[in-house]
Amino acid sequence: MSQAKAVEGVFAIHKPSGITSAQVVRDLQKAFNPSELFAPWLANEKAIRDREKAHQKYRRRDKRLQVKIGHGGTLDPLATGVLIIGVGKGTKHLQKFLMCTKAYETTLLFGAATDTYDVQGKLLSKAPYSHVTRKKVEEALDGFRGEIMQRPPIYSALRIQGKHLYEYAREGKEVPVEIQERPVTVENLEITEWLEPGSHDYKWPAEEAMPEEKEVAEKVLHLSQDGAGTSKEQSTDKQTSPTGTKRKRPPAYVEGDLIYDTSHAGKRQETDSDVVMSGGLLETSDEPQEISVKEERAAETANQESSTVEITITEEDTPPTTATQPPSFNPELSTHSTPPTITAGPPAAKLRMTVTSGFYVRSLCHDLGKAVGSLGILAELVRTRQGEFELGKNALEYEDLGKEESVWGPQVKAMLEGWQAKIERNGSEAMGGEGGEEED
Repeated sequence: MSQAKAVEGVFAIHKPSGITSAQVVRDLQKAFNPSELFAPWLANEKAIRDREKAHQKYRRRDKRLQVKIGHGGTLDPLATGVLIIGVGKGTKHLQKFLMCTKAYETTLLFGAATDTYDVQGKLLSKAPYSHVTRKKVEEALDGFRGEIMQRPPIYSALRIQGKHLYEYAREGKEVPVEIQERPVTVENLEITEWLEPGSHDYKWPAEEAMPEEKEVAEKVLHLSQDGAGTSKEQSTDKQTSPTGTKRKRPPAYVEGDLIYDTSHAGKRQETDSDVVMSGGLLETSDEPQEISVKEERAAETANQESSTVEITITEEDTPPTTATQPPSFNPELSTHSTPPTITAGPPAAKLRMTVTSGFYVRSLCHDLGKAVGSLGILAELVRTRQGEFELGKNALEYEDLGKEESVWGPQVKAMLEGWQAKIERNGSEAMGGEGGEEED
């Protein structure tokens, strides 16, 4: 009786949001280890180990007998989409998938910056966003296409002096050397949908960074530098300024979750009760995502001067929280008979891109926000394609792992056998794509 052939190679799975890439690997091992599909592979592995000499067995780091699985190209817990999985000898090909082209779809939320460059981090700074329009963003995208320089976020797996950047961030330590910009290539970048203020449910994080952590972020993330590298051409339409500087803008006041713009109101006498924008974070001209921090909000008052007021750049648009009933208009703030305009949170943009090795979508969101004179954080991320694997075509759905082997088994077997056939046709250098890298 012939022995069943051991299947191994490379396939893709659709990673859901909320779990790490490493957790997906553990879940696969939990399903694969007791399965009939991988019983021949485990039998072969046991035979190999039985033939090993004593010193070889001693040097083996993992002495457990289980299916060998790895992934090629980390996806953040927030992200969903294609995650490349190597099984057995297929793990030797995973490095090649770090160098294959990837496609992403992301949602960028304007007006804020966090230590992680996304909505799951701690709030570091806020910036104006009322001037951000689709046209302005479309114009800024030109500077992010083609070959550009990009600085990786501190919450990334890159190593500096033998230590992952995210380890420095979690420990609240400064990176011993500056995180350098790297050349990356953006083959395609476009807006697929523009979300006006109040038309979406994306929100800034509620937790703010602590002052001491913010100091570290200032140094590591270049929050006070206008030129913290990204696009080929830095936008000259800057709306932010260094901490403590002042600029003029139409008077506004905050009530509940909304901003009231009273720039059309008639002049009135200055009073001690004039309060403009309380509850904001200190703002810097740039806001990266590196270090978790909690910051206390500084209340601010502004003196009215003619039809404009001076406020510190620390104050700006309100956090994008969902409003219930619009607050009543306060007649003391204006003699105009018509209620002021209400601004319901920041706008957001859905982007689609094709990128190559070393590109970080979170960095793009951060840098693009700065390029339009505001700030930006990643709200959603989907990796739609990596190499030859694409969502909806040849990627196993994660939910199928919780079902019977008869559901996921044939799918995995078909993908692994297809990979093995490709190796036999093209040789050991065969891989699943052109040229790109990991991400966020």
